[in-house]
Amino acid sequence: MNLASLDLNLVVALRALLEERNVTRAGQRVGLSQPAMSASLARLRRHFDDDLLARVGGHYELTALGQVLLDRTATACDLLERLFTSQADFDPATEAREFTLIASDYAVAVFGAALARTVHAEAPGITLRFVRTPITIVDDTATLLSTTDGLLMPHGVVTGMPYSDLYTDEWVFLVAEDNADVGDTLTRDDLARLPWVTYQRTYDAPAVRQLAMLGIEPRVEVSADSFQSLPFLVGGTGRIALLQRRLALLLSGSARVRLLEPPYEAVPLRQALWWHPVHAHDAAHTWLRETAVRVGAALREDPASS
Repeated sequence: MNLASLDLNLVVALRALLEERNVTRAGQRVGLSQPAMSASLARLRRHFDDDLLARVGGHYELTALGQVLLDRTATACDLLERLFTSQADFDPATEAREFTLIASDYAVAVFGAALARTVHAEAPGITLRFVRTPITIVDDTATLLSTTDGLLMPHGVVTGMPYSDLYTDEWVFLVAEDNADVGDTLTRDDLARLPWVTYQRTYDAPAVRQLAMLGIEPRVEVSADSFQSLPFLVGGTGRIALLQRRLALLLSGSARVRLLEPPYEAVPLRQALWWHPVHAHDAAHTWLRETAVRVGAALREDPASS
């Protein structure tokens, strides 16, 4: 496909048509008259050799190809917007823009809060938006990163994208502070016999994989889509959970839990900021990455956080 032969305005028209499923409303959305939008739809139908919108009764529905193109056009428009808003220079003290970062609730609590404080102090016009990590991150990393500013994720889950290392963390086990069945030291037998609370996403990865390699199969009693909820699901029960030390220290006082060292040499967590190569030379994004690295360095040097 020769991009030079395409009218990229049709991408905007295509998105509006597929999302609105109405020629008049789509035209109003992008500032085109109804005849002009009808002409765009005709050109798109010829290009794809498909109706895209099929009349059913008194309304339009997407064809099978139209349904496929619905998400792709949204991604393409987001990428084009980021491409054409790239900057050669960036002054954090005067600029106003939003950065979107994909992150777990762990990453937001431990790192995102510190990043937000630094950004507020240095760049008052900048807005940070944290969005929850989707399950599809492993399957479609490049597409997801092309339409956001970055991903806060430990090593061992995604590959093939540029990254900046931020800080390290360790894994600890949590038991209720009044759990008389567990002493001051955990054993592997404890891990096998106690009921577990686990983080339910499959990409929490290396720490859980290590347990399997050691022949330990957790007997899961409760799972949750939030790292921060795990201590509260352990407190006052006979359960056990595996959690990042930095987050455990933040929450242990209010959750009534004890922190215990693993009865094996646990693989450390190396947190990184991952991004799409399209952002590599954008001045604003370069500032974001450099700021994130500085915040990560401050975390590494803070003895109270580790």
